[in-house]
Amino acid sequence: MATILHVDMDAFYAAVEQLDHPEYRSKPLIIGGTKDSVRGVVSTCSYEARKYGVRSAMPIKRAVALCPHGIFIPGRMGRYQEVSRQIHAVFQDFSPVVESLSIDEAFLDMTGCEHFYPSLEAMGQAIKDRIKKETSLTCSVGIAPNKFLAKLASDWQKPDGLTIIAPNQVDQFLLNLPVSKLWGVGGKSKEALRKLGINTVRDLRDKPLGCLQENLGPNFGTHLYNLARGIDSREVTPGGEAKSISQEITFDHDYDDQEFLRSQLAIMAEKVGYRLRQDQFYARTVTIKVRYGDFSTITRSHTLDYAICDDDSLFTIGWKLFQTVKRAPVRLLGIGAHNLVHNQQLSLFDNTVETNRLAQVMDQINRKYGKAITKGRTLKPKK
Repeated sequence: MATILHVDMDAFYAAVEQLDHPEYRSKPLIIGGTKDSVRGVVSTCSYEARKYGVRSAMPIKRAVALCPHGIFIPGRMGRYQEVSRQIHAVFQDFSPVVESLSIDEAFLDMTGCEHFYPSLEAMGQAIKDRIKKETSLTCSVGIAPNKFLAKLASDWQKPDGLTIIAPNQVDQFLLNLPVSKLWGVGGKSKEALRKLGINTVRDLRDKPLGCLQENLGPNFGTHLYNLARGIDSREVTPGGEAKSISQEITFDHDYDDQEFLRSQLAIMAEKVGYRLRQDQFYARTVTIKVRYGDFSTITRSHTLDYAICDDDSLFTIGWKLFQTVKRAPVRLLGIGAHNLVHNQQLSLFDNTVETNRLAQVMDQINRKYGKAITKGRTLKPKK
């Protein structure tokens, strides 16, 4: 039986700011922008701010309305990354198998390490104490037989929590949970489940696999059938190289000018392409991200049977994807390269080698002389 530990820092960005600025402590602190930010979005907030209904991904304007006396600051990513490196260094002292999920959370496979501690509670407390000693910050820890349950457990007693789910406690822990707690269940799927009379994990457990597959699709139906039983076969996979490279921009106001948006996508495609070539990566999947004025967000992706790293291909695919989304004023636009590989499998039907060679020549010139040359499509259209 595996022993998986999930560590999740408590309101990480806000906690770092309160650590560095004692005057922020015990006060509602919102990270993401100043009070007068027109397009700011809440990155995170302190637990004091959450009492007023402020949440991550909320427009700053809404956060100001809910908590007008709050402290609003833009945030300091460099500082958060510095503290994150300290935290992730601690993880390596506890297990050689660490999967970093983000700047402030990770899975640790502690299987085989149990005998170093008198109990699982002592194991969890040891890593909490070490992080507190190194950073003066608190975290929440969950320990369980698999990743799904460990992540649920770490969220159970936030902040500064420690929750253990033993194999014989899985049903007791799961059955009365709302289905919204299950990985992958969002607003639309929650409504689809409600129409089937499924509101809790117990309700979900009562439905046959065939019923779930028929109504939710074979993959998602099977996924929920397994989670309702506490089944998750995913292994903790240590991170290494980048899994994706992306760029995005949040505009100062919403844009529906297609030529302007085209030029911005082209600029970002150049940046993504340059980073791919610098890191000697090729991508098989191109993704775009579009957020509208009402904060609804759409992503589209296209996967090739060969790999690319040149700006032209990235832009061409990205622009075609953009043309498939609804026409409406855009707040945020982004493009990303995914399914990264080091070896390029060439297309039989294009001039990939020549295109890559041209991109590399442009890179050499721009490295030597600054941003000396670019494609005409990146230029903003004249009014």
